[in-house]
Amino acid sequence: MSGDIILVLGGVRSGKSRHAEGLVTARPAPWIYVATAEAWDEEMRARIHRHREDRGPGWTTVEEPLDLPDVLERVAVAGTAVLVDCLTLWLSNLMGAERDVATETARLLDALDRVAGTVVFVSNEVGLGIVPDNALARRFRDDAGRLHQAVAARAQRVVFVVAGLPMVLKG
Repeated sequence: MSGDIILVLGGVRSGKSRHAEGLVTARPAPWIYVATAEAWDEEMRARIHRHREDRGPGWTTVEEPLDLPDVLERVAVAGTAVLVDCLTLWLSNLMGAERDVATETARLLDALDRVAGTVVFVSNEVGLGIVPDNALARRFRDDAGRLHQAVAARAQRVVFVVAGLPMVLKG
C-alpha cells in the first residue's frame, strides 16, 4: 500500500522547500505540513511564523520533532499530500534526544511501506562541503547521508534543487 514518495534535497536557501510545496499544492487538498523544527529561540519562532504565513490557507500543520514514522502513518492516508520539512532537522532532534538513528531510520522506512498518500520530504544536502572538524558534526553528516540514501531508494522521485532550479535525479 505504498504511496507516492518524493525526496527534495538541496542546500540552505536553495529553493527546495518552495519546490516541495509546489509539488504538494499541485495535488488536490488536503495538504498536510509536518514540521520537524522546534522553536528554541525567538529567531526560530519568527522563522516558523513566517513559513506558516508564506504557505497560506489550505494547509494543516502537524508539529512533530521526533516521532515522524507514527505521524506519517496517521496522516498520509489515501487522498492526502504531506510535506515533511525537514529530514535533517528530524535527524538533529533524534541525535539531541539520544535516540538510535539507525533504528529510527528503519522505523521511518517501514512506515513508508504503509502510507497511502503522497509524502514529499525536504532535506538539506550536507555532504558537499568540507569534512567537519568534530566527531558530532561528522556523525551528523554521515547519518544524514545514510538517511538520504535510504529514503531515495524508497522514493519514486528524487530532486536536487540548486539556486531555485530543480534537477531530477530519479523518476
